[in-house]
Amino acid sequence: MAKRERVRGVSASELKERLRELVKAIVDSDDYVVAAADEAIATLSALKHLKSPDSLDDFPLPPEFRCPISTQLMTDPVILSTGQTYDRPFIQRWLDEGHRTCPQTQQVLSHSILTPNYLVRDMIVQWCRERGIELPEPVKDIDGVVTKADRNHLNSLLRKLSLSVSDQKQAAKELRLLTKRMPSIRILVGESSDVIPQLLSPLSSPGTASTDPDLHEDLITTVLNLSIHDDNKKAFAEDPAVISLLIDALKRGTIQTRSNAAAAIFTLSALDSNKYIIGKSGAIKHLLALLDEGQPLAMKDAASAIFNLCLVHENKGRTVRDGAVRVILNKMMDHILVDELLAILALLSSHPRAVEEMGDLGAVPLLLGIIRESASERSKENCVAILYTICFSDRTKLKEIREEERANGTLSKLAQCGTSRAKRKANGILERFNRSPSLTHTA
Repeated sequence: MAKRERVRGVSASELKERLRELVKAIVDSDDYVVAAADEAIATLSALKHLKSPDSLDDFPLPPEFRCPISTQLMTDPVILSTGQTYDRPFIQRWLDEGHRTCPQTQQVLSHSILTPNYLVRDMIVQWCRERGIELPEPVKDIDGVVTKADRNHLNSLLRKLSLSVSDQKQAAKELRLLTKRMPSIRILVGESSDVIPQLLSPLSSPGTASTDPDLHEDLITTVLNLSIHDDNKKAFAEDPAVISLLIDALKRGTIQTRSNAAAAIFTLSALDSNKYIIGKSGAIKHLLALLDEGQPLAMKDAASAIFNLCLVHENKGRTVRDGAVRVILNKMMDHILVDELLAILALLSSHPRAVEEMGDLGAVPLLLGIIRESASERSKENCVAILYTICFSDRTKLKEIREEERANGTLSKLAQCGTSRAKRKANGILERFNRSPSLTHTA
């Protein structure tokens, strides 16, 4: 640092000229002095410094300039009612989370007003100026900022998950809340491969979570919250223990636990690679069972997960084999989640067995009825797309559709005022009628 101080204030052109002289003397002389080489190195270092100014990492930071929460240099120091100084964004987050105590002293706050600490800020500015450092811009969005306090708190809660059931329940409940409202905690989980086993350890221990539904629910919901962070999706889906425990939760949890397990699978299946993993795991049949049971709280989460998984062809066959067509049509006949389930049915209509089952289970009159009665253009579009596939696969159903068209003109109306795709499919069916004027029942 002393050599750097000696050249401070010297221009780049002066440094280059001096370096040129030193290098020439060294190259031209067979017996140059070591001091000349040292000075050349120092001059070169000074030139590098001009291009890359000192950063905060080059200097030990005075403790009084660090925020006690972030442990980083404060850019907007403020005073809490207890007299402690913090960086504004971090203490504001603490207050926004509902805390009413000082993080350092644990004293109850008399008020939550934050007073700028101009003295400390001036000291920080002066300290930076003396070292040629630019004061960093104040942190505006700290959702993704991981602090030492965040890390310590997460580790403390994870340790509790290996203690008594009461400790586990307390830690799981807090983890559920933290992972919901603090993106920084979700980020932390992805940084270490040890976190997932620690988090799931109570669920892996025989009897613990199965006898305590609250603990089970809180841990599965924590997995759901963590799966929101993109960097966690791949790690979670590729960990057999995570998928296995989610499937177990689908089978035997409370309705809220099962719903949240389905929601976690939906979130994880955002990645195409995860769709294949989850499909192979056997989760689809348990999602269908949850949908079939008809609990309003859980059906939408189950339907969303099934839809996502069926976006890859491999999972369509699995879904059909697990009885999806029957389950979906039964729900639609009861006017439950019609729009959502139609979207799944439209995906499955590319599978021959699904089309056959739709015809056998009364899908045609149901779909035509939805076209007549629904206000949803997307639902009408999905209905006519499915009918288009059915009528080109089964001549008997084409006759059924034609008879309904004669009675109600459902497709003709849709061909006039539907979406562009709906018009195209409706006209395709009508043209099929025209090409088969003498269509008779052949079954």
